[in-house]
Amino acid sequence: MSKLETKIVLNKPNEKPIGAVIWLHGLGADYNDFVPVVNELQLPIGLKFVFPNAPVIPVTINNGYKMRAWYDILDFSDLHREVDSDGIIGSVRQINELIEELIAEGFTSEQIIIAGFSQGGVISYYSALTSNYKLGGLMVLSSYLPDISLLDAAQIQHKSSLPILVCHGANDPVVNIKMAHIATKHLQQFNLKYEWHEYPMEHSICYEEIVAIQQWLLQIFAK
Repeated sequence: MSKLETKIVLNKPNEKPIGAVIWLHGLGADYNDFVPVVNELQLPIGLKFVFPNAPVIPVTINNGYKMRAWYDILDFSDLHREVDSDGIIGSVRQINELIEELIAEGFTSEQIIIAGFSQGGVISYYSALTSNYKLGGLMVLSSYLPDISLLDAAQIQHKSSLPILVCHGANDPVVNIKMAHIATKHLQQFNLKYEWHEYPMEHSICYEEIVAIQQWLLQIFAK
């Protein structure tokens, strides 16, 4: 796999960032999708935001039409039934390379947050929960865990202190909120603690969610 294209945004360009956030977009979007959120967060601390582009691949549910996707979607009626697990593993490998690059720059693993929306949230789940590093946090927006067999319970035992934020829209027609609850049940089974926020919205983000993300990030970097 080729190296991921990335867009780098510093919310305080004149300050040395005290942490980094790798933020993954959803199906068919690109790395510009969440760039506006950086300013909306109004963070008083300097962070480096890394927005990667998913590769362009054929997507089965869209009749093989090529678009940016972290993995193929094979069956939209049940996102758990047929899963492109190889595609997920390949994308996680590429996110691991971004983590390594940040560590090589001088960030500690605890200063690195993995975040993602929808398909990007899936990759964020697997990247953080399978990482060999002790990461600073995991943020999952409007997403799910399609293939629990990709997670190793023994490995996840070492993630008990990982801060996890999970947000979802109660009226989401793309990723039903029931799927988010299935994912959090798995987190509970792994004895992982998480912060849950539910909003009266569809497959999107809202102002209240941005406020929750801001507060969560500040809690992590205030330590």
